[in-house]
Amino acid sequence: MQVNKITNLLELFYEQYKRQNKKNFFLESLKEPKKKYSWEEVYINIIKFSEEISKYIKKGDRCLLISENRPEWMISDLSIMLSKGITVPAYTTYTERDYEYIINDCTPTIIIVSDEVQYSKIKNIIPKKDFIKKVIIFDDISEKENPLILKIDNIFEKKNYSEKIFSELDITRKDVACIIYTSGTQGNPKGVMLSHGGILNNCEGAHGLLKTFISERPKFLTWLPLSHSYEHTVQFVQIIVAARVYYAESIEKLIKNMNDCSPEIMTAVPRFYQNLHQKINTAFNKAKGLRKILINQTIILGKKKLEKIKLNLIEKIINFFCDILVRKKIKQQFGGSLKAFVSGGGALDKEVGSFLNAIGLPTLQGYGLTETSPVVSCNFIENIRVETVGIPFKGNSVKIADDGEILVKGENVMLGYWKNEEETNKVLKDGWLYTGDIGEFDGDYLKITDRKKDIIITPGGDNISPVKIENDLNKLNFIEQSLIFGDNKQYLVCLIVLNSEYKDISKDEIQKEIEKINKNLSKIEKIKKFITIKDQFTIENGLMTPTLKLKRYKIINKYKLEIEKLY
Repeated sequence: MQVNKITNLLELFYEQYKRQNKKNFFLESLKEPKKKYSWEEVYINIIKFSEEISKYIKKGDRCLLISENRPEWMISDLSIMLSKGITVPAYTTYTERDYEYIINDCTPTIIIVSDEVQYSKIKNIIPKKDFIKKVIIFDDISEKENPLILKIDNIFEKKNYSEKIFSELDITRKDVACIIYTSGTQGNPKGVMLSHGGILNNCEGAHGLLKTFISERPKFLTWLPLSHSYEHTVQFVQIIVAARVYYAESIEKLIKNMNDCSPEIMTAVPRFYQNLHQKINTAFNKAKGLRKILINQTIILGKKKLEKIKLNLIEKIINFFCDILVRKKIKQQFGGSLKAFVSGGGALDKEVGSFLNAIGLPTLQGYGLTETSPVVSCNFIENIRVETVGIPFKGNSVKIADDGEILVKGENVMLGYWKNEEETNKVLKDGWLYTGDIGEFDGDYLKITDRKKDIIITPGGDNISPVKIENDLNKLNFIEQSLIFGDNKQYLVCLIVLNSEYKDISKDEIQKEIEKINKNLSKIEKIKKFITIKDQFTIENGLMTPTLKLKRYKIINKYKLEIEKLY
């Protein structure tokens, strides 16, 4: 399939649909195993759904989609596009206040919502907004008589529909496909307008990345919220490779779900890989005798291969046994078929990436942001360089500004922020997107070295990256989460959330480990004081974004008094 000749995302689906055995399963829920949709069922349901919502929307109207990951998500998304509408995905972790902000900002004509829990957050908002014409719900809810509400099963059960040829639609690559609101680490979220062409451009790059090692009809396990631009684009990559897509039950059941469906590919954010690294490392530390020796050799030789260091004959023999006795068993714990993890949505620590690759879990780090549809670059499995975010995808230009900021230009760059020209003009200049990330090129490979927004500036004018220090802290088994603070202060301090297994660790023990980290830091980067805090930073308490990034300003504000006492 020549993706560069496809004019919109519906045509992409249709071209693949024509090639498939129509009875083959395409989408499947692991939470509700009865919910399996073949390629034909997906195609027919897209048409039926589109015919219904076309009664209420016209070209360019927004449709708010609030749902956890499930097959109906993709069907809804494509149905909205077929009706010439614009999908506005929203995180299920949002509060009523968050939804009200987004509803007021994008003024949706239709709201699609998954269940009673999500509906309860918006039901008090709906009567106040006369622009909302219909609410479509996936699951049964207690409110039965509301004429505004329509259940999706009633739409899917309709017998009459008119087949459509998706390759003959008046939708261009420059048309808006969706408006994805940024996570809002720095205040109110902004609606990023992404085009059909921008997402297709990303798909083309991703297909080039995957086609060298995946099988025909590969299995994908999807768990990162589809409301996030990363996973939203991944669903169209799944179409390109004719994948069988499994929707995970929850993050808590992820490993179980991997065993349920044996995926070849899984995409996730760095926090997932950090947790994975910590759990596997903890298990490794309990090993003794010959097993301990084998594990150590697996890591040492795996890292050598990763760094392209030639193994001698004895090392090759030892590595062969490491493959059979260690790496194969690790892979079996993840379903046995895993070809690659793909990491995006933030910086993956080099040690974490090296470790996972060394023990037989190929982990490809990429880079991007919502405003680039979202991928800019990624490592290829044939030449993984864990200290980098890989080579820029074909079709987007990347350069480094004089101050080190990464600039991106290409079809994948957003059309702008919805109804926010002022913010658009701040980041889009002469076609170049100013990413806010600091980086450099190592040959063709892009390296992220810092983040403008997260930089701590000392009274002496020195710039410090808190993320770098936090990554070092988070590698310690007893630390679950950490936050470095010191903006305009004489020294750095740290908030530490302890791992539940180490609640009894003494302050002296913590101090000793921090001193070890301090030895590898410059004078201005050293952590002088710390406090341990009881509550984790989570999405639910509003201290993390839905993509598991710290909401620094909120955490600092919450612990303002405790932080001030450290000075």
